[in-house]
Amino acid sequence: MTFSGPSNRTGGPLAGDIVAALAWWREAGVDFDYDEAARDWLAGSAPAATDQPEPAAYTPPPPPPAPPAPRIGGAGQDWPADLAGFTQWWLTEPSLDSGQVFDRVPPRGPQGAELMVLVDHPEAGDSQVLLSAERGRLLDAILGAIGIAPDQAYVASLLPRHMPMPDWPALQAAGLGDLALHHVALAAPRRLISFGQHVSSLLGHDPTKTAEPLRHFYHVGPSIPALAAPGLDTLMARPRGKAALWRALLDWQQA
Repeated sequence: MTFSGPSNRTGGPLAGDIVAALAWWREAGVDFDYDEAARDWLAGSAPAATDQPEPAAYTPPPPPPAPPAPRIGGAGQDWPADLAGFTQWWLTEPSLDSGQVFDRVPPRGPQGAELMVLVDHPEAGDSQVLLSAERGRLLDAILGAIGIAPDQAYVASLLPRHMPMPDWPALQAAGLGDLALHHVALAAPRRLISFGQHVSSLLGHDPTKTAEPLRHFYHVGPSIPALAAPGLDTLMARPRGKAALWRALLDWQQA
């Protein structure tokens, strides 16, 4: 097949030449037109520019605040008003420990005792008697040194069962301090020793906010003198703390 170019304008119609050229390329296997420049065939026409501002992006509203944590022991007006009723309630009330009532240990000792001892929680092996192991033996030695028989002190804990790592800020927010103060009021001791920083803090004693030189002395309520002592575990691990506690006890008894 012969291609007749533009010079063959007089030999035949131009349309015939175009058809012949296309047929020639088709027989050569070229039946598409290629362009190296990319082209978006699906793109629509650009929208017309307007002077109106674009609408602001949607911002979802913040989630509602979480409901307050349930109060430990429920409403304060429902707490037992006598020590015997409180002791039974301490062992059976589900809201004291998120429904857990197993392994609880009751307080021990007489109401109106010369001294009340308050610790953070029972020892790991306690069942019927609070502080029945190493911490209890250390406490008995401390009581004997100040002339108080172990069965004549009222011994209680902030928590009803052994908890190795309590969430103290959460417990304080849930009202554990108020419950502890209610317990102290029912026990009605003449004096109180709190063992451990968390215990005295929940009772309202913050040594960083007092100008008193002896920051371990404070009051629970209007009339109960209290002594903030290191935790029994701390005293067992650091023997020097026992000497410091002994000096504080001497000062406290003479006050």
